[in-house]
Amino acid sequence: MITEKAPGKLYIAGEYAVLEQDCPAILVAVDQFIRVSITKSKTSTGLIHSKQYSQDSIHWVRRGSKMVIDNRDNPFEYILSAISFTERFCIEQNIKMKVYDLHINSDLDSADGKKYGLGSSAAVTVATVKAILRFYGVPFSNELVYKLSAVSHYSVQGNGSAGDIAASVYGGWLAYQTFDKKWLEAELNKKSLSEVVNEAWPGLKIELLTPPKGMKLMIGWSQKPASTSRLVDETNANKAALNGEYKKFLADSRQCVLKMVTGFEENSIALIKKQIRVNRKLLQHFARINQIVIEIPRLSKLINIAESFGGAAKTSGAGNGDCGIVITDADTDTQALENEWRRNGIWPLNFRVHQITLAQ
Repeated sequence: MITEKAPGKLYIAGEYAVLEQDCPAILVAVDQFIRVSITKSKTSTGLIHSKQYSQDSIHWVRRGSKMVIDNRDNPFEYILSAISFTERFCIEQNIKMKVYDLHINSDLDSADGKKYGLGSSAAVTVATVKAILRFYGVPFSNELVYKLSAVSHYSVQGNGSAGDIAASVYGGWLAYQTFDKKWLEAELNKKSLSEVVNEAWPGLKIELLTPPKGMKLMIGWSQKPASTSRLVDETNANKAALNGEYKKFLADSRQCVLKMVTGFEENSIALIKKQIRVNRKLLQHFARINQIVIEIPRLSKLINIAESFGGAAKTSGAGNGDCGIVITDADTDTQALENEWRRNGIWPLNFRVHQITLAQ
């Protein structure tokens, strides 16, 4: 049996803006994993099984009089897409296809099945790609896994930056800029998958960051799951109408994240904390102009409590639920902060940053 794993992620800064070219974000991989095990099937029938995903609900929307299923929150869609693209790549290497069983096991949800918002669709895509490449004996680099996973994920989600894919592949703290989606779609229509993954992707930047000594990441969970793809749909629909304001948000977010990267490079916790607070204000403004809710009351409470203990805090990811993150230093009484969170219905998640070592 072959088992591959991929970690979950949290956005630290740059949300929403990261969907656009030349707009960086900072993410971190955490030590909660999705594991995909693969074995050769004993019969002519393959199996895909996960005890966590067996109870998944189906979401649907109304388009005119039609009921349209929205499968973007269904993990099996990402698993099937990862299988399809990875096998297509393997077939292009003249590898004979086999029948196999896949077993998926996830730490990225709570005991009662609620999502923490750790990028489970990205992690399951990455772990599936790695397991299939390993099963067929194909040597792989981080870059190959990232590109096959990004293509697989994007074909299901249809939006998103693939920053969570990068965090699941590369691990640690990273600065990320997305690739040109229109370029990728055009290339996939006219070239083989092997050619596309061997090309340089315009706009794509992935840079590993070293956190300053003494900096600590704290994570609080609102206990309310959120849907990233549907929130992104809403903001995408508003882009044209908000043209000037949207462009200003992108420029401001870019400056904020670049200053935060400087904080990592200069070992300045104070600069990183300052930009966390700037990014919170930018996201609050972005939510107002889009008439969406990013910072729900419980996340506001999480942030305000953290700030009262000297931490710099904000929502993580698309918001409207999921997690908030806090950057602290040695002066913060983290135990007292966590106790105050618990008194207010916020769950501290004691996850650590996960580093990955794999050939580039």
